[in-house]
Amino acid sequence: MNFIGELRRRNVIRMAGLYLVAAWLATQVAGTLLPMFDAPAWIARAVVIALAIGFIPALVFAWVFELTPQGLKRDADVSESQSIAPQTARRMEHAIVALLALALGYFAFDKFALAPHREAALVAQVEQTQTKAAAPAVDSKSIAVLPFVDMSQAQDQGYFSDGLSEELLDKLAKLPQLKVIARTSSFSFKGTNDSIPEIARKLGVTTVLEGSVRKSGNTLRITAQLVRASDSANLWSNTYDRELIDVFKVQDEIAGAVVAALKLKLLSPATEAARQTDNMRAYEHYLLGNELMAVGSIQSYREASEEYRRASDFDPSYVAAVVGRANAHGTIADLTGNAEAADLAMGVADHAIQMAPGDPGALSARAWMRAQFLWDWEGARSDYLAALKADPNAIDAMRRYAWLLATLGQMPEAIALARHARERDPLGTDALWTLGLMLNGAGQPAEAARLMRESGKTKTSEYVGLVLVEGLVLSGSSAEVEAATRGAPKDVRLLGAAFAGYALGDADASRRALEELKAKHAAGMAYQIADVHAFRGEADAAFQWLDTAFAQHDGGLATIMYDPFLKPLRGDPRYAAMLRKLGLPTPTDANAMP
Repeated sequence: MNFIGELRRRNVIRMAGLYLVAAWLATQVAGTLLPMFDAPAWIARAVVIALAIGFIPALVFAWVFELTPQGLKRDADVSESQSIAPQTARRMEHAIVALLALALGYFAFDKFALAPHREAALVAQVEQTQTKAAAPAVDSKSIAVLPFVDMSQAQDQGYFSDGLSEELLDKLAKLPQLKVIARTSSFSFKGTNDSIPEIARKLGVTTVLEGSVRKSGNTLRITAQLVRASDSANLWSNTYDRELIDVFKVQDEIAGAVVAALKLKLLSPATEAARQTDNMRAYEHYLLGNELMAVGSIQSYREASEEYRRASDFDPSYVAAVVGRANAHGTIADLTGNAEAADLAMGVADHAIQMAPGDPGALSARAWMRAQFLWDWEGARSDYLAALKADPNAIDAMRRYAWLLATLGQMPEAIALARHARERDPLGTDALWTLGLMLNGAGQPAEAARLMRESGKTKTSEYVGLVLVEGLVLSGSSAEVEAATRGAPKDVRLLGAAFAGYALGDADASRRALEELKAKHAAGMAYQIADVHAFRGEADAAFQWLDTAFAQHDGGLATIMYDPFLKPLRGDPRYAAMLRKLGLPTPTDANAMP
């Protein structure tokens, strides 16, 4: 007690309180003021450390010395009659109260005036950082080719102006030094009023090629300009007046001028010659075939095949037309399970390879069919690698090869390639749902569902809708399926109802949707029907529909190795038997598969 009393008499306790309050106030003020002057962070830390170190010396000083009218003296040298310690104590108490009031005022000012500004600035900084992180890195040598505008008086040459854009895009895509955005993304801006900087931002490019075509009789006037996205500056432009028969020469001239403007070297024309034609009638039928393929129905695919056949009639050496016909029949076979269509597609693809062994389009088409209809995985791999070597920017080959890699168990490589394909085609649907399919298989269904939903393509793309349904169900969000697929194609909504009804405990609703799905889409969705049965715990029915999918050469079977809905079946001997039928590996512990 005597020691405590002596601490009080010497004002050591008051010194401790005064020091702590003053130190707290000093650190708060420093924390506010120093960032305003862009002071290094170490200065604020140094202030705190110095104040902490000075605490003990301050207490020692208060113990040893006393302030007298004659100045500082050692406490031992000051008699009791001469000591003014009581007066000093009162002054220190007043100082403590004043500092506490000042600290309280500063605290209120900081909380209600300064803190909201700091938080707003921090939120803005975080949002800016996230935006920069989310935005794809823009390659300085990148370009998007917009669809050329049809300026003809009758406005009936849209297919021709689109075809010119496609030919230019195809030529530029042959340059490995140049990042070229895929057609599906570039053409999504057709008819819109988006500015060049806005289009470039959405596509992640630094330059945009745009132009127009005016056709009058057999005369063409083609204008083209290369625009820098950052400031809309015109880097290059030209106008070409040509007879219609010279259109292919004009395409070469424009592509060469663009490449020169970008200071790149054009590849040898020999690598492109096989896909061109000098016959305008063949070219027109080829463009019409492309337009019909974009419609996306069984009937339009049949009509597209006929247009490609007519193109070949006018120019039997036109490889692009043969490849188009192979893809049309292959798509019909995939959607209908028609074996004759599959055989025809394979025959046409082989013919395209015979015509031009190194053509990337022909190689990619045959690779897809080898995997789709023959389960020839290694043959497909060989063709895909050859196609990508011939054209590193071939988006279809890129995304389909990602699918093959996933089938063969190389999921990290598959996802990386799918992301790369989407970077080259950021607004297209095929690259989008391919990536979503990979993410579902890799155990990231919430991310897959988010990408599908945010794309806004659920109502226009069946495959995006299918991936969304599966992602929501796998991530435990089955209650959101109905709202998320409202307006989507009927088969997508039926699949969603079959999955979600069972997950939410409404077995009857699930069964009704499943039966309607079987009645209307047994040809083309046999694999998805097997998925629903597996999800419902109905193994026998699931294997029956897997057998049906096998008989139809359903493309969904390519996902069997990593399909999360089939995980309950992996311990069943019938699962390993199906893998053997497909020529896929059968691990000893099937349940250890992803």
